[in-house]
Amino acid sequence: MDAGIHTLSERIRRLEEEIETEIRQRRVALQADFEGRKIHFEEEVLAAQRRMKQGLLHYLSEAPPSFVLTAPLIYAGIVPLAALDLFLSLYQAVCFPVYGIPKVRRRDCFVFDRAHLAYLNIIEKFNCAYCSYGSGVSAYLREIIGRTEQYWCPIKHARRALHAHPYYRGFTDFGDAEAFRRELAQLRRDLEKRT
Repeated sequence: MDAGIHTLSERIRRLEEEIETEIRQRRVALQADFEGRKIHFEEEVLAAQRRMKQGLLHYLSEAPPSFVLTAPLIYAGIVPLAALDLFLSLYQAVCFPVYGIPKVRRRDCFVFDRAHLAYLNIIEKFNCAYCSYGSGVSAYLREIIGRTEQYWCPIKHARRALHAHPYYRGFTDFGDAEAFRRELAQLRRDLEKRT
Protein backbone atom coordinates (compact mmCIF):
# COMPACT_ATOMS: atom_id res chain seq x y z
CA MET A 1 0.00 0.00 0.00
CA ASP A 2 1.17 3.51 -0.79
CA ALA A 3 2.73 5.19 2.27
CA GLY A 4 0.56 8.31 1.93
CA ILE A 5 -2.63 6.25 1.73
CA HIS A 6 -1.46 4.16 4.69
CA THR A 7 -0.90 7.33 6.74
CA LEU A 8 -4.33 8.68 5.84
CA SER A 9 -5.95 5.32 6.61
CA GLU A 10 -4.33 5.31 10.05
CA ARG A 11 -5.62 8.85 10.69
CA ILE A 12 -9.12 7.71 9.70
CA ARG A 13 -8.85 4.70 12.02
CA ARG A 14 -7.79 6.96 14.92
CA LEU A 15 -10.65 9.38 14.20
CA GLU A 16 -13.11 6.48 14.17
CA GLU A 17 -11.76 5.43 17.58
CA GLU A 18 -12.25 9.00 18.85
CA ILE A 19 -15.84 8.98 17.58
CA GLU A 20 -16.47 5.69 19.39
CA THR A 21 -15.00 7.17 22.60
CA GLU A 22 -17.33 10.17 22.30
CA ILE A 23 -20.31 7.86 21.77
CA ARG A 24 -19.36 5.86 24.87
CA GLN A 25 -19.11 9.08 26.89
CA ARG A 26 -22.55 10.14 25.65
CA ARG A 27 -23.98 6.80 26.77
CA VAL A 28 -22.52 7.39 30.22
CA ALA A 29 -24.13 10.84 30.27
CA LEU A 30 -27.47 9.20 29.45
CA GLN A 31 -26.84 6.76 32.29
CA ALA A 32 -26.98 3.68 30.07
CA ASP A 33 -25.10 0.79 31.66
CA PHE A 34 -24.08 -2.32 29.76
CA GLU A 35 -23.90 -5.74 31.37
CA GLY A 36 -22.60 -8.05 28.69
CA ARG A 37 -25.15 -7.67 25.91
CA LYS A 38 -27.90 -6.16 28.12
CA ILE A 39 -28.56 -2.50 28.75
CA HIS A 40 -29.76 -1.03 32.01
CA PHE A 41 -30.85 2.55 32.66
CA GLU A 42 -31.02 4.30 35.98
CA GLU A 43 -34.61 4.35 37.29
CA GLU A 44 -34.99 8.13 36.94
CA VAL A 45 -33.82 7.91 33.31
CA LEU A 46 -36.36 5.16 32.64
CA ALA A 47 -39.10 7.26 34.23
CA ALA A 48 -38.18 10.23 32.04
CA GLN A 49 -38.20 7.98 28.98
CA ARG A 50 -41.63 6.56 29.87
CA ARG A 51 -43.02 10.11 30.07
CA MET A 52 -41.91 10.63 26.44
CA LYS A 53 -43.63 7.48 25.18
CA GLN A 54 -46.39 8.13 22.66
CA GLY A 55 -49.51 6.04 23.22
CA LEU A 56 -50.39 3.49 20.55
CA LEU A 57 -53.75 5.03 19.63
CA HIS A 58 -52.25 8.51 19.42
CA TYR A 59 -49.37 7.18 17.32
CA LEU A 60 -51.73 5.43 14.90
CA SER A 61 -54.09 8.40 14.64
CA GLU A 62 -51.21 10.67 13.63
CA ALA A 63 -49.90 8.29 10.96
CA PRO A 64 -50.44 9.69 7.46
CA PRO A 65 -52.51 7.35 5.25
CA SER A 66 -49.56 7.02 2.86
CA PHE A 67 -47.52 5.49 5.71
CA VAL A 68 -50.22 2.91 6.38
CA LEU A 69 -50.54 2.10 2.67
CA THR A 70 -46.81 1.61 2.13
CA ALA A 71 -46.21 -0.39 5.33
CA PRO A 72 -47.04 -3.79 3.74
CA LEU A 73 -44.42 -3.20 1.05
CA ILE A 74 -41.83 -2.26 3.62
CA TYR A 75 -42.57 -5.27 5.80
CA ALA A 76 -42.58 -7.59 2.75
CA GLY A 77 -38.85 -6.86 2.60
CA ILE A 78 -38.38 -9.37 5.40
CA VAL A 79 -38.63 -12.20 2.85
CA PRO A 80 -35.66 -11.19 0.66
CA LEU A 81 -33.70 -10.08 3.73
CA ALA A 82 -34.17 -13.47 5.40
CA ALA A 83 -33.32 -15.28 2.15
CA LEU A 84 -30.13 -13.20 1.79
CA ASP A 85 -29.24 -13.82 5.44
CA LEU A 86 -29.63 -17.57 4.92
CA PHE A 87 -27.65 -17.52 1.67
CA LEU A 88 -24.79 -15.54 3.23
CA SER A 89 -24.53 -18.02 6.09
CA LEU A 90 -24.46 -20.93 3.65
CA TYR A 91 -22.01 -19.14 1.32
CA GLN A 92 -19.42 -18.51 3.96
CA ALA A 93 -19.93 -21.89 5.65
CA VAL A 94 -19.13 -23.66 2.38
CA CYS A 95 -16.65 -21.32 0.66
CA PHE A 96 -14.61 -19.62 3.38
CA PRO A 97 -13.05 -22.80 4.80
CA VAL A 98 -11.95 -23.83 1.30
CA TYR A 99 -9.93 -20.62 0.88
CA GLY A 100 -8.86 -20.18 4.49
CA ILE A 101 -10.92 -17.01 4.94
CA PRO A 102 -12.07 -16.58 8.55
CA LYS A 103 -15.84 -16.67 8.91
CA VAL A 104 -17.76 -13.59 9.91
CA ARG A 105 -19.42 -13.97 13.27
CA ARG A 106 -23.01 -13.26 12.39
CA ARG A 107 -23.90 -12.02 15.87
CA ASP A 108 -21.29 -9.26 15.57
CA CYS A 109 -23.30 -7.74 12.71
CA PHE A 110 -26.71 -7.73 14.38
CA VAL A 111 -27.62 -5.35 17.20
CA PHE A 112 -31.09 -5.48 18.75
CA ASP A 113 -30.93 -3.08 21.68
CA ARG A 114 -33.64 -0.53 20.97
CA ALA A 115 -36.27 -2.68 22.68
CA HIS A 116 -34.80 -1.39 25.97
CA LEU A 117 -35.89 2.17 25.18
CA ALA A 118 -38.89 2.96 27.33
CA TYR A 119 -39.94 5.91 25.15
CA LEU A 120 -40.84 3.66 22.19
CA ASN A 121 -44.27 2.10 21.83
CA ILE A 122 -44.76 -1.44 20.52
CA ILE A 123 -45.00 -0.40 16.86
CA GLU A 124 -41.90 1.76 17.13
CA LYS A 125 -40.04 -1.11 18.79
CA PHE A 126 -41.18 -3.47 16.03
CA ASN A 127 -40.03 -0.99 13.38
CA CYS A 128 -36.69 -0.61 15.13
CA ALA A 129 -36.25 -4.39 15.27
CA TYR A 130 -37.06 -4.63 11.56
CA CYS A 131 -34.57 -1.89 10.66
CA SER A 132 -31.95 -3.42 12.97
CA TYR A 133 -32.38 -6.74 11.18
CA GLY A 134 -32.06 -5.08 7.76
CA SER A 135 -28.98 -3.16 8.85
CA GLY A 136 -27.54 -6.34 10.35
CA VAL A 137 -28.02 -8.26 7.10
CA SER A 138 -26.40 -5.36 5.27
CA ALA A 139 -23.42 -5.36 7.66
CA TYR A 140 -23.15 -9.15 7.37
CA LEU A 141 -23.19 -8.90 3.56
CA ARG A 142 -20.65 -6.08 3.52
CA GLU A 143 -18.23 -7.97 5.75
CA ILE A 144 -18.55 -11.25 3.84
CA ILE A 145 -18.22 -9.55 0.45
CA GLY A 146 -15.33 -7.41 1.73
CA ARG A 147 -13.40 -10.49 2.79
CA THR A 148 -14.26 -12.26 -0.46
CA GLU A 149 -13.11 -9.27 -2.50
CA GLN A 150 -9.86 -8.97 -0.56
CA TYR A 151 -9.14 -12.63 -1.27
CA TRP A 152 -10.04 -12.65 -4.97
CA CYS A 153 -9.77 -9.13 -6.32
CA PRO A 154 -8.09 -6.61 -4.01
CA ILE A 155 -7.82 -3.89 -6.65
CA LYS A 156 -9.24 -0.41 -6.24
CA HIS A 157 -11.66 0.76 -8.91
CA ALA A 158 -10.73 3.45 -11.42
CA ARG A 159 -13.73 5.49 -10.25
CA ARG A 160 -14.52 6.35 -6.65
CA ALA A 161 -16.48 3.61 -4.86
CA LEU A 162 -19.23 5.04 -2.66
CA HIS A 163 -18.97 3.83 0.94
CA ALA A 164 -16.39 1.16 0.23
CA HIS A 165 -15.87 -1.48 2.91
CA PRO A 166 -12.89 -1.03 5.25
CA TYR A 167 -10.74 -3.60 3.43
CA TYR A 168 -10.83 -1.49 0.28
CA ARG A 169 -8.29 1.04 1.57
CA GLY A 170 -5.57 -1.62 1.54
CA PHE A 171 -6.25 -2.80 -2.02
CA THR A 172 -3.73 -2.20 -4.78
CA ASP A 173 -4.20 0.72 -7.13
CA PHE A 174 -6.15 0.31 -10.35
CA GLY A 175 -3.75 -0.52 -13.17
CA ASP A 176 -0.76 -1.32 -10.93
CA ALA A 177 -0.18 -4.91 -12.09
CA GLU A 178 3.17 -5.16 -10.34
CA ALA A 179 1.71 -4.22 -6.95
CA PHE A 180 -1.19 -6.62 -7.46
CA ARG A 181 1.12 -9.57 -8.14
CA ARG A 182 3.49 -8.54 -5.35
CA GLU A 183 0.85 -7.88 -2.66
CA LEU A 184 -1.90 -10.44 -3.39
CA ALA A 185 -0.42 -13.18 -1.19
CA GLN A 186 0.07 -10.73 1.71
CA LEU A 187 -3.46 -9.37 1.38
CA ARG A 188 -4.75 -12.92 1.58
CA ARG A 189 -2.62 -13.61 4.65
CA ASP A 190 -3.93 -10.40 6.23
CA LEU A 191 -7.41 -11.95 6.13
CA GLU A 192 -6.25 -14.72 8.46
CA LYS A 193 -5.83 -12.08 11.19
CA ARG A 194 -9.56 -11.29 11.01
CA THR A 195 -11.70 -13.06 13.57
